[in-house]
Amino acid sequence: MNQATALIAEDEPVLAEALSRQLHKLWPDLQVVGMASDGFQAREVALAQTPDILFLDIHMPGTNGLEVAEQVIDEWPVERPLPWMVYITAFDEYAVAAFERAAVDYVLKPVRPERLAITCLRLQALLSQRQGAANDDVVASNLLSLRTQVTPHQEPLRVLQAAVGASVYVIAIEDVIYFEAADKYVRIITSNRTAGQPEMLIRTPLRELMPRLDQSLFWQIHRGHVVNVRAVERISRQQQRLRVHLRGRTETLDVSRMYAHLFKAM
Repeated sequence: MNQATALIAEDEPVLAEALSRQLHKLWPDLQVVGMASDGFQAREVALAQTPDILFLDIHMPGTNGLEVAEQVIDEWPVERPLPWMVYITAFDEYAVAAFERAAVDYVLKPVRPERLAITCLRLQALLSQRQGAANDDVVASNLLSLRTQVTPHQEPLRVLQAAVGASVYVIAIEDVIYFEAADKYVRIITSNRTAGQPEMLIRTPLRELMPRLDQSLFWQIHRGHVVNVRAVERISRQQQRLRVHLRGRTETLDVSRMYAHLFKAM
């Protein structure tokens, strides 16, 4: 097996150095090719160095570790296998969100050597298996597993209410073509929007909206887009990237590598 490479993203320098030392003891052949102290730097170094493994703190200045993972996967070079993500955090409530973002492990602080040793063994096994199975397929399997486990307990939304000025518009969920993240809002694109009609925006973030949607009809295809599958006409591949073409509309939507497995032919 070739020498594995890793990036450590941790905003506390003492903790970053401690993790680096522990990794060196447990896995001497692992080469740490970069250290990042915030989310923006983590993204830049990850895309510049393309390491095999990302050790990501979740709470970091700028951009948190979960957002870094989404950005890195979206922008990762198509010719390189996706990196393995290990989240290291003091909080246990982000585990589901982490595994939705291609995590292979979730380690709580303070990091105990015996627990990190398990992580290293798991990563070594995955890296050795990489030649026999596509990395993207393993990520897809993780995501599909999570999709079956994370089922909303409440009834899916049937209508949405979007405030525009002094008015509140009621939108039937089946009329929504797709949702698009827009700064602090989510833009709602509907099939019956007419010229001059105000833009429909809601304040609920996509990550909070998704569990309340019918998962069989609304698929997340990118960190910024959730699409109604009934509105999808076809999927094309352009420069090794998948794009969604919508019925009766001119715009197309990018499909992140994280969600490309949704569109494999039957």
